[in-house]
Amino acid sequence: MKVVKFGGSSLASGKQIEKVFNIVVSDSERKVVVVSAPGKRFAEDNKVTDLLIECGELSLQNKDPKEKMEAVIERYSIIAEELALSREIINEIHDDLTKRLSGDKTKPDRFLDLLKASGEDNHAKLVAAYFQNQGVEAYYVDPKEAGLLVSDEPGNAQVLPEAYGRLYSLHERSGILIFPGFFGYSKQGEVFTFSRSGSDITGSILANALKADLYENFTDVDAVYSVNPSIVKKPKEIKELTYREMRELSYAGFTVLHDEALVPAFRAGIPVHIKNTNNPSAPGTRIVYERDNTNGPVIGIASDQGFCSIYVSKYLMNREIGFGRKLLNILEDFGLSYEHTPSGIDDVSVILRENQMDAEMERGIKERIDSELHADQVKIEHSLALIMVVGEGMRHNVGTMAKASKALAKARINIEMINQGSSEVSMMFGVKVVDEKRAVQALYEEFFVAVTV
Repeated sequence: MKVVKFGGSSLASGKQIEKVFNIVVSDSERKVVVVSAPGKRFAEDNKVTDLLIECGELSLQNKDPKEKMEAVIERYSIIAEELALSREIINEIHDDLTKRLSGDKTKPDRFLDLLKASGEDNHAKLVAAYFQNQGVEAYYVDPKEAGLLVSDEPGNAQVLPEAYGRLYSLHERSGILIFPGFFGYSKQGEVFTFSRSGSDITGSILANALKADLYENFTDVDAVYSVNPSIVKKPKEIKELTYREMRELSYAGFTVLHDEALVPAFRAGIPVHIKNTNNPSAPGTRIVYERDNTNGPVIGIASDQGFCSIYVSKYLMNREIGFGRKLLNILEDFGLSYEHTPSGIDDVSVILRENQMDAEMERGIKERIDSELHADQVKIEHSLALIMVVGEGMRHNVGTMAKASKALAKARINIEMINQGSSEVSMMFGVKVVDEKRAVQALYEEFFVAVTV
């Protein structure tokens, strides 16, 4: 059995849904189809999820959401017309959205989750109607009925362990099952969404629960590339990479697959296949538990912006018991989470997302570090980009860090910090945002171009 997930761009129009139908029915092993809400049809278009968020925010402000609601209904109406579906499905979607908008607004986050989830839920109903209209045995599956239980964390739901046993019963159902992505239900019966792009997570959960042979994730690119194509022209395609490599690359900016999505599939040892809805015959990229390291030490280079560092220096810091714990406790008191903590014997840097802090919080943090830790120097650096160089082969290859540092030095890029992952599958470089693209290009040249000449 295969679990197949299609992203928003793959389901943005009637024409795209026809492609999805042909892909699914071409392989009898494709039994469970996870769908996203309609995405963009063109660059200036709106995603249905974004329209639903605007709709919900207007409603919470006691403003009329009618215009945004009509825009959502219109998107589904256009798709239904393109697929020659009856008006009945649109009436059903209209009634569902109206009911959700009249829901309890005393808990805004939960209200927004209820509204956001309608994008996937209603699209699954529409897609199932089209499959049926084509004479195929297919059914919409209600996640509540199926037993997709999640924690009651708005916008960040986590699947509960008992959900897997409940979802396994889907094996007993006949036909093709159309399952909405992005959300589940709490034990109290409330809707909670996964983090954004969470349809990937739903697909991975179902693959695990159903003990699938393969989890196929269809998107709008032929493969995962070794580097962002907007930074390097025609980068090398990755044919195969491990779960750990994909997790590191996703965290650092690769957007092909949600960085949490792999966890359920990883735990079950199920391979993931990234494919292109618009070019299904392309080989794509396989994500596996282990692979042969035959392509050099580095598999990919990713980068992301929006970081800052808190640099703390104190002579003989390494001899002071509890210094690191006290520093992190200060950040915890301010409700901050951190990303990395590269350190030396007399200094330590804490890397975090800078959108967590404002100027007032920054001053408070510096004052507490000064007064409680008696630091010699406290400095906060903004506008940092993190560049991750990833590859299982680095564990068995001497000199990878030296090659990377040399490439950045040759490009005259100042390295703000370096951190080697404890698993030795990745190394991280911090540079100024203005140097990000040149740094990625220099590293790509070193590890992918130079080796093929």
